[in-house]
Amino acid sequence: MKNQVLLKNPLFSGIKETKLPAVLEFLSASKRDFIKGESVFHSGTVIDQIGIVLEGRVQIESNDFWGNKTILDSLGEGKVFAETYALTKVPLMVDVVATQDSKILLLQIDNLGLGKNSFSQIITKNILGISMKKNLHLSQRIFHTSSKTIRGRLLSYLSSQVPAKAPAAEFDIPFDRQQLADYLEVDRSALSAELSKMKADGLIDYWKNHFKLLSGVEN
Repeated sequence: MKNQVLLKNPLFSGIKETKLPAVLEFLSASKRDFIKGESVFHSGTVIDQIGIVLEGRVQIESNDFWGNKTILDSLGEGKVFAETYALTKVPLMVDVVATQDSKILLLQIDNLGLGKNSFSQIITKNILGISMKKNLHLSQRIFHTSSKTIRGRLLSYLSSQVPAKAPAAEFDIPFDRQQLADYLEVDRSALSAELSKMKADGLIDYWKNHFKLLSGVEN
């Protein structure tokens, strides 16, 4: 793994490059490969590791007793996951699943409480910062699913995907149609139908997971 890539990760913010190998050793860092569809962490288990996506993508999902799936998030390269569960030792209420062939860096978070070194407090502070930002992201998802209409949910979600300071509202989303339907908690067929209507109304254009927001007038 390349140290320069890891140093850009918010988990290691404030860590000097010369200290990174010692930090990784202290946290018992290990790299694992996961194939598409493989579970990284299972619901109901208690974990003591957090993960960083080095390559690929993982999905945070909740599956109920009847097999209904709700997608809570999709995390790509550089994203940290499972830190809250590793810190609190609460059994996972979600599954973490690789949606692409992925390389994951796993870190033994329990070791932080044992360390009297200069970087334990830095890493702990960074974990708390990452967790707080995720809480804000979860609040944003609540906004996306609060509308009673599929169009309202789509407008909310797609608007939030526009890159900051982007010259054009054009972007890729990390979901296919079924995943987007699960994320917005709507029926896939109804979602596809509404996307077609929004395209006909001049609000959006799209091809697969690539979207462009247009200046059409909402009906």
